[in-house]
Amino acid sequence: FNDMLRGEISIDWSQVDLQVLLKADGMPTYHLANVVDDHLMEISHVIRGEEWINSAPKHILLYQYFGWELPVFCHLPLLRNVDKSKLSKRKNPTSILFYQRMGYLPEALLNYLGRMGWSMPDEREKFTLAEMLEVFDIQRVSLGGPVFDVEKLSWLNGMWIREELSDEQLADRLQDWALNRDALMAFIPFAKQRMETLSDIAPLGSYLVSGMLPITADQLISAGIEEDLLMEVLQFSLWRLEAVQNWQRDSIFEALKRVADAMGIKLKPFLAPLFIAIAGNSASISVMDSMNLLGADMSRARLRHAIDVLGGIGKKKLKKMEKAYQAIG
Repeated sequence: FNDMLRGEISIDWSQVDLQVLLKADGMPTYHLANVVDDHLMEISHVIRGEEWINSAPKHILLYQYFGWELPVFCHLPLLRNVDKSKLSKRKNPTSILFYQRMGYLPEALLNYLGRMGWSMPDEREKFTLAEMLEVFDIQRVSLGGPVFDVEKLSWLNGMWIREELSDEQLADRLQDWALNRDALMAFIPFAKQRMETLSDIAPLGSYLVSGMLPITADQLISAGIEEDLLMEVLQFSLWRLEAVQNWQRDSIFEALKRVADAMGIKLKPFLAPLFIAIAGNSASISVMDSMNLLGADMSRARLRHAIDVLGGIGKKKLKKMEKAYQAIG
């Protein structure tokens, strides 16, 4: 079949598996539903990731069986981590809300995403969405897997802050981002009980307007849990919290307590390293309240950061931990 970006693509039929189109209950599987939906929506161009290339022959056959006109197919390269592995939340936060919470400008993030596998004709790195639209040509997309590098994004974001925002505009952005009345009102009920002077608000709440905290392995280990078990506490907590849909204090507490009970650890020592991972020290407000204020994406990212600070988890060890996690339900 012909691909808009890659030209003629040939796939050996041995690589195309037999596909169930209707389940026993009469419900269509993805492949059938996808083709029917695209046709009924009058989709002219199917632009998707390259992992769908091997499914294209199935979809083309379905179009032919139904007697429908084929759309134009275009399979784009996948985003990669710095180590060239497929982009995943294990190595790079993939939620757009995380980058908003970190303080990246929308313009800078759009600019950076626009550079993923594509470049301006004049090769300049900083450009607006309007400037990109003026000259965009999908044929300029490179087939080499573009690397999503947070350090490069931060560099570009800094350029936008310094070159595009006046001091007044930067003050407005900071206020809209986090330094506003709503954010203060959410934190004050917790901070007020710990304050003796107005200046106490800064050390009490600085972790709420920070990115990844400068914590150390020694800090995490000092929480009192043996190192191998400590890694399980952090990873099991992360997995459980990734399943929490309704992100609020009671749901967070229930999720963490279930893990602590299943691991046979009393709640107070179980939560100790989470305090450090989330707030940078063990003297902050309740870790559940902190997570609620930070939001799901930042909280999960800080747990992943704490795991990385301890040296990370290799593939073999991760598989063992997955089995152990499944065993505790």
